[in-house]
Amino acid sequence: MKYEPVIGLEIHAQLRTRTKIFCGCSTAYGAAPNTHVCPVCLGMPGALPVLNRQAVDYAIRAATALGCEVQPVSVFARKNYFYPDLPKGYQISQYEQPLALGGGLDVVGGDTPHVGLTRIHMEEDAGKSLHEGFVDSSRRTYVDYNRGGVPLIEIVTEPDMRSGAGAAAFFSQLRDILVWLDVNDGNMEEGSLRCDANVSVRPVGQQRFGTKAEVKNVNSFRYVQKAIEYEIDRQIELLENGGTVVQETRLWDSATGRTMSMRSKEEAHDYRYFPEPDLPPLVVSDERVAAVRATMPELPEARRRRFVASYGLPDYDAGVLTQSVGLADYFEQVAATAGNVKAASNWVMGEVLRTLNDRGNTIEDVPLAPDALAGLIGLVDKGTISSSTAKDVFARMYDSGRSADDIVATDGLAQIGDESALLSIVRQVLESHGDAVAQYRAGKTATFGFLVGQVMKASKGKGNPKLINGILRRELDGAA
Repeated sequence: MKYEPVIGLEIHAQLRTRTKIFCGCSTAYGAAPNTHVCPVCLGMPGALPVLNRQAVDYAIRAATALGCEVQPVSVFARKNYFYPDLPKGYQISQYEQPLALGGGLDVVGGDTPHVGLTRIHMEEDAGKSLHEGFVDSSRRTYVDYNRGGVPLIEIVTEPDMRSGAGAAAFFSQLRDILVWLDVNDGNMEEGSLRCDANVSVRPVGQQRFGTKAEVKNVNSFRYVQKAIEYEIDRQIELLENGGTVVQETRLWDSATGRTMSMRSKEEAHDYRYFPEPDLPPLVVSDERVAAVRATMPELPEARRRRFVASYGLPDYDAGVLTQSVGLADYFEQVAATAGNVKAASNWVMGEVLRTLNDRGNTIEDVPLAPDALAGLIGLVDKGTISSSTAKDVFARMYDSGRSADDIVATDGLAQIGDESALLSIVRQVLESHGDAVAQYRAGKTATFGFLVGQVMKASKGKGNPKLINGILRRELDGAA
């Protein structure tokens, strides 16, 4: 019997506010344990939550970008469960009336062309239980409440995906959008973006869903794919051996490449949701949605299409250059100043990104202003320096902040464009490499490249390649 996987994702994305969702505590990552806490986020008696306006605007921003319908009224609810990292004994979330409904994402490169969204709702993050790193970790669990109360949006998809690879492609593209919008930093290692995968299988042709298992807190695209693929295989093997899939929550163990049972899966009624009595309904006007929409940047897929249509860039170039808003902006400024779009694309994708990656920097850290890089491109276009020399100039510019013109003039890097000077060098090379000259004239034209290289070497890399080629051919062919 052939089976069809059915996959839906629940993505938890921390919002990039400076303070928590219901109090003024810092959301900064990495502080000493339990230092970013107060009576509100610790759930002390009598402490009252106050909703963070910026968190709401960020949530509206994400919902709008993903085509959701922002609801005019949404309601916060208490999700009741007892766990060490939840000091109040409940989590403030949204349930029956979430912030946004519907929407979806067209997935580029995945095997599911479109993934629909069920809802986006707001909630607070829980604290973090620490199970290792202490001398008595085998006997005790430590809890850091700094993360408790950090604002989240939960993005719930429809069960539209049919493979681990398709789910990973969707998650990756969604991350790009959230980072692009500056509502989430995309740092999965720190836990600011996490994914739960709901996985079930059913016989091909059956409309009814199978029993699902939820794989919790997977924090990389590769692990999302591997966890889902393992879970699909596990469930199919169970069914084919006469077993039954149990609805449960499972954890992905990257060390063993397996999912492991954590607990039976709770139903909504197990959480005893009821409206949060200390928070009024959240009212979002059309004017507020319009104001948020007016601040939104051009989305990455639209910008990719524009780069292809307006600049004539290949799809690959456009994809690389739209990895972030900052990178796309930097490229466009270089291209506009240089007047050479393809050269700007090659330099940004090549030397700029390579240097940033080597040094662990981002485009926001690049010390080279767009007009400075455009100036370097201009020197290459005018033939003042060669492409190989330009890479050396780029490195010096990056480290010193000097302009390309200054480096070329001061360090004597300009190309030799004087024909008489190059002719003298060419003739010296031909005289020194008589065997290669004889081979060329005997029909072994591959030696021409060797001779060009020798002329470039003799000119210390400063010879104009185009002139060298012309002079060399005249000397070789004319004297034959």
